Amino acid sequence: MISKKDFIKLNDWLWEIPKSFRADMRVPARAYVTEKMLEESFEDRSLKQLVNVSTLPGVINYSLAMPDMHEGYGFPIGGVAAMRIADGVISPGGVGYDINCGMRLLKSDYLEKDIKPHLENLAAEIQKEVPSGLGRGRQIKIDIQSIDRVLEGGARRLVEQGYGEKEDLENCESNGRFPQADVDNVSEHAKNRGRNQLGTLGSGNHFLEIQKIGEIFDEEIAKTFGLFRDQVVIMIHTGSRGLGHQIATDYIKIMMQAMQKYDIRLPDQELAACPINSREGKKYFSAMACGANYAWANRQMIAHYVRKAWKSILGEKASPLSALYDVAHNIAKIEKHKVGGKKIEVCLHRKGATRAFPPEHLEIPEKYRKVGQPVLIPGSMGTASYVLVGTREGEEAFFSTCHGAGRTMSRHAAIRRFPGKEVIRDLKEKGIIIKCRSFRGIAEEAPLAYKNIDDVVEIVHNAGLSKKVAKLVPLAVVKGE
Repeated sequence: MISKKDFIKLNDWLWEIPKSFRADMRVPARAYVTEKMLEESFEDRSLKQLVNVSTLPGVINYSLAMPDMHEGYGFPIGGVAAMRIADGVISPGGVGYDINCGMRLLKSDYLEKDIKPHLENLAAEIQKEVPSGLGRGRQIKIDIQSIDRVLEGGARRLVEQGYGEKEDLENCESNGRFPQADVDNVSEHAKNRGRNQLGTLGSGNHFLEIQKIGEIFDEEIAKTFGLFRDQVVIMIHTGSRGLGHQIATDYIKIMMQAMQKYDIRLPDQELAACPINSREGKKYFSAMACGANYAWANRQMIAHYVRKAWKSILGEKASPLSALYDVAHNIAKIEKHKVGGKKIEVCLHRKGATRAFPPEHLEIPEKYRKVGQPVLIPGSMGTASYVLVGTREGEEAFFSTCHGAGRTMSRHAAIRRFPGKEVIRDLKEKGIIIKCRSFRGIAEEAPLAYKNIDDVVEIVHNAGLSKKVAKLVPLAVVKGE
């Protein structure tokens, strides 16, 4: 059992379990939390999972957990780990089932007062244009050949077909496409699950929100990002839907069976992993890249239909919605990071964690390069969200930061505790419009089922992993069931 006495306090925002804690640990385990959050973290298995990640072959420096951490499959959600390419492993549990679950933020030129008279109709029109809910898809199923093109081309394929602009790709992590994608390594079952779900929101914590900028923390960076007080923006939170889930399911099974071949012994079977350079490792990486491309394409198509709804309600001459940025939360990528004073290529797992590259990094859009990468952090339903910016100090966490508020109770517990009708009433009392197809979906995502987003963001801000730029306040929420 892990307890508080097993941790060393490095500073007010960072705690470490030393490598000596357990014989199978290869590196220390670190958690970015306050003392109060650390004490609350013992209520689930997230800290044990964090220690388990430190036992993976090839893991570098330390296993990390962000302040929104909670129990996941294999890795804790909020987990970050870098692996050496030569002798390291890749683990589907280090990416998660919702491959490239991520965020896109669209910004307008309008103030809240301009949109307020149209808000109810706009939320209803967006709900009509963007299918949402468990298993819900579009009425038209695209063929497997078209799915293959999306898996290979990502958001770029959608833009080529008229679903967006070139600027959307420039303002997207990896330009919305993983080049390592290989459709031959994705099962027909996974492809079939994705045939009618492109351009759909899904269920769980996925949402579309019409928001306003409630507070600016850094005027200069906000200006570079094109953000201003009371500006209306739209946040999209979704991933690779059933297709990504099936890829994860397929390869977890494959790796569980293959580990013995590579003499890999792990404390938790959910960490199932194979060498990055093995046949299984390479196939998973290319299949995961397909899932990531599908997610970028999904958010691209949703953005197209949000823009369609925007014009439908506000008129054809309405000022358009432009993309601030699109960033992944569940992904494994080959990146260069400083290890032992030298920059080397690593396979970086971010599961429920966000890339937060610093100023002058070549992988972020040129117009943001002087200030750093936009970081998009959603809150729980009806609470604030944030725009942050990547920092040079974030190097100690492989330029990673939190991805949201983080659950404090399971969905089943939330359903038992928070009746959906009461949650809707509370949101309406705050002046927030809610569009959802079921009370169950509302109850699962009740704000009190999550940590306080303000507290989580304050930790990464004070720890220097990313800095606050703007606080976003919800005006209308569109949820899946």
